[in-house]
Amino acid sequence: MLHDGQVKRVAIIGGIRIPFCRAHSVYTNSSNQEMMTATLLALVQKFDLRGLMLGEVALGAVIKHSKDWNLARECVIDSGLSLRTPAYDLQRACGTSIEACINVGNKIALGQIEAGIAGGTDSVSDAPITYSDGFRSVLLASHRGRTFLDKLKPWFGLRPGHFIPQFPGVTEPRTNLSMGESMEITAKEFDISREHQDQLSLASHIKAAAAYDAGFYDDLIAPYNDAEEDNNLRRDTTYEKLQNLKPVFDRSGEGTMTAGNSTPLTDGASAVLMASESWALKKNLPISAYLTHCKVAAVDFVSVDGLLMAPVFAVSEMLNDAGLSLQDFDYYEIHEAFAAQTIATLKAWQSEQFCRERLGRNQAMGPIELAKLNVKGGSLAIGHPFAATGTRVIATMAKLLYEKGGGRGLVSVCTAGGMGVTAILEAA
Repeated sequence: MLHDGQVKRVAIIGGIRIPFCRAHSVYTNSSNQEMMTATLLALVQKFDLRGLMLGEVALGAVIKHSKDWNLARECVIDSGLSLRTPAYDLQRACGTSIEACINVGNKIALGQIEAGIAGGTDSVSDAPITYSDGFRSVLLASHRGRTFLDKLKPWFGLRPGHFIPQFPGVTEPRTNLSMGESMEITAKEFDISREHQDQLSLASHIKAAAAYDAGFYDDLIAPYNDAEEDNNLRRDTTYEKLQNLKPVFDRSGEGTMTAGNSTPLTDGASAVLMASESWALKKNLPISAYLTHCKVAAVDFVSVDGLLMAPVFAVSEMLNDAGLSLQDFDYYEIHEAFAAQTIATLKAWQSEQFCRERLGRNQAMGPIELAKLNVKGGSLAIGHPFAATGTRVIATMAKLLYEKGGGRGLVSVCTAGGMGVTAILEAA
């Protein structure tokens, strides 16, 4: 622990991930543990960590089997790190791995640990399928029986409907709306056109393809299960192809959100190595960037705000903490859950009325330079394994700043439950 009141700087050494692949494709037979372990193995190899004891490993998954109750620790055991490295699971929906970065970073800042790993994984292909509540009641009642007759009697209440399986849902229990359905409402409120959404989606694919071709992702992606590139990336997509797709969340004729301007269900895993400056120096590892500020916010999505609008609030509050304006950044990594979400976020910051009435500001936060937004492609092209996206964008941002040799980057991820997780990175 620190005794002089000084907070240590939190260094991002770098990150790695496996390719993100559409659900039920390349990783159909891979579990969260297998994908996360493969990612940790690649990170250990990249930074020569084999046999080392780190202070902490924080990992999470949103869609998770009950058997994975100790997922992080199980992954660490097979990662090549010392088995004396502790690990734990956490979950904050799509912001899970940024939350992991915050937790590991706080421990480094306070001097509780010197180095740690944050990450996340998700598999829709290996989603847990559970029994109905009725069937579970029968099973549990039978299990509680003391005599053979007590154990047998509950089975006479078995009904055909009890055998209907329950799949993981993506609807909000408070509104009974899916993310896409919720975002359609926000898209209409912010008057976001279909054309604008398809243009953003096209740009995401073009920039991601260019980044691959330029070798940017060479040291950020480790091949896995014969995948070497994100398989949602469409190098041949065009604006016309995107325009031909039909809306999927609102089919009334007024919907604007399609499979082309929304992220697909995706499998994958990612992780980043974080440390104190002294630890990095001792291990002779270059520092890519520093994690300097973080903020989490939540909104009343039940009756007031859009489900995915919390990052608008989190960024505003974080900038107040940092004494910065929205324009004081060289790069912006804003998670493209849907093209409409990214556009709504930018429009909210440019709205004087929204900034005054909802953010408590005296004036609009203003626009950003779009040339600085998701410059290596975003989630629309790359895909979005829920818990893995956060450390993907952190690793990307850290490398961008390292290559630039200076500057500052803003990271923003929206999550289910009306929350948003944001961070500021600064070049080393």
